[in-house]
Formats: sequence, structure tokens, C-alpha cells
Amino acid sequence: MTILNGKEIANKIKDEIAAEVGEIKSRGEKVPHLAAVLVGNDGASLTYVGSKVRSCNRIGFESTLKHLPEDTSEEELLDLVSELNNDPEIDGYIVQLPLPKHIDEQKVLLAVDPDKDVDGFHPANFGKMALDMESFIPATPFGIMELLRRYNVEVEGKHAVVIGRSHIVGRPISILLSQKGKFANATVTLTHSRTKDIKALTLQADIIVSALGVPGFLTGDMVRDGAVIIDVGITRVPDESKERGYYITGDVDFESVSKKASYITPVPGGVGPMTIAMLLQNTLLARKRRTQNNR
Repeated sequence: MTILNGKEIANKIKDEIAAEVGEIKSRGEKVPHLAAVLVGNDGASLTYVGSKVRSCNRIGFESTLKHLPEDTSEEELLDLVSELNNDPEIDGYIVQLPLPKHIDEQKVLLAVDPDKDVDGFHPANFGKMALDMESFIPATPFGIMELLRRYNVEVEGKHAVVIGRSHIVGRPISILLSQKGKFANATVTLTHSRTKDIKALTLQADIIVSALGVPGFLTGDMVRDGAVIIDVGITRVPDESKERGYYITGDVDFESVSKKASYITPVPGGVGPMTIAMLLQNTLLARKRRTQNNR
């Protein structure tokens, strides 16, 4: 059994990006600039955005954090989105989800300039991805595909079962795995809360991607020997014995599943670090595109 060490691979990717940033600086050009918009004080969002800012500092990107209060109106947020769309200094930006309930997430995401949508959530980018056109790929699915590539995991001709149909992970990864390409060409089954007998499907799977957010959902008796397991779930479970008051776990019961898997991602340290690395990769791509378009 091989651990798919997302933390290690993400650090390699950051080193590669940092080298490119060094070349950009040596040419006297402007380095990539990533902005993040955070509304409110959700603990997980604060941690995630903080990690993005630290990663930008490490690789030489410029970064801007726009932290707005919980009671920010939808109109005020849309005004900020418009401001970022029109700011020539910003190459790409993200609006951290979830947003407060009084704000229409879809309306906000639609307002983001697709050319600066480094999260890959805008329908223009999602549609291009589905049609095999150049686009910004959502960072988490992008990270999963890159992890499979870097570990040379065989995907072609395999049966992949995706658990969860979110627009952020489940749907895009099902599309990416089924596309033509060396580390794709899988036959994909997309399952969700209304799927009958998920266990029967996971027992047929060569590759399982679980993106439910339900701790310990996938157990050893649901997995065939030699399966590749990608655990996207990340849940904070309250635990007063821990210094932070919680521990982080994934969708996969690691102890039982790892005994049968050929490859498996840990939580934490698996898909999470890859998500941030690919967000940075998308930002570098956005900078390159803007430079080409301005010539």
C-alpha cells in the first residue's frame, strides 16, 4: 500500500512555481497576484485562506486578503467583485465559500470575471472543462488528477466510482477522469445520496473518490483489494481531549480501508494541500494569459 502524500507533492509544485516566479522577476516583469475574499469568521475558511496567503508569500506571489464582516450585504460584496474584476494588478481571485446565508452564492460566482476565476467555479470555465477546452480547472479536482499523475497511478480503462455530486468536486472529477488522456480514460460511475446500494458499486471500483463530508463513510468491507482510494472529505470532529478542541478526519475509515488499498490519500495531508497548490498553479496560468493578451 502506497500513501499518496499530497503534502509532499504540493511542496514540490510550490517549489516549481517559485522557480518560475524567480524567472519572471529576473525579466523585470510583474509577479502573479492572488486575492481572496472572505466574508465572516468561519473557522475552517479562516484556516484555509490563511494557508493560501502563507503559500503566496513562500513562492513569491503578491497576495491580498479582503476580509469583510458577516453582515456584509450582497450588494456590497458584488461591488467588491466588480472592483477586483477591473483591477489590473489582480491576476486571479477567489471568493471563499460558504458565504453567509443572506448572500446568493450563485449570483456572486456568476459575477466573477471568468479570466480571473482561479477557483474554476464560473460556468464559462466549467463548461470549457467539460468540452476539453482550455480553462481553469477547479482546484480540488485538478489536485486529484495531478496527484494521480505524479504517482503514475494507472487510470486508463479502470472503473472509477465517485461518491458525491457537488459542483466543486464530485461532478468535475467525474468529467476529468472520463476525459481522453494518459491519466484519465476511466469509466466513471457518479453516486450520491439517492443512489441505491453504493456498496455494490464501490466493491466493483478500481478507483474510489469520496467527497461526501461524512466521517468514516467508506469502510473496509466496501472496498475491493487493490483499489485506489482518494479521500476528499475533511470534517472537524469536536474532541475536548485535543488542544484545538477538535480533530480532522475524512470520509474514509483509514484503518480498515488502508489494509486493502493499493494507494490511499491520508486526511489531513492528502488532497487538501494539493488544492492550494493547484490554486497557485491556476493563478500563475492566469498571469501568463494576461501577459500574452496584453502584448
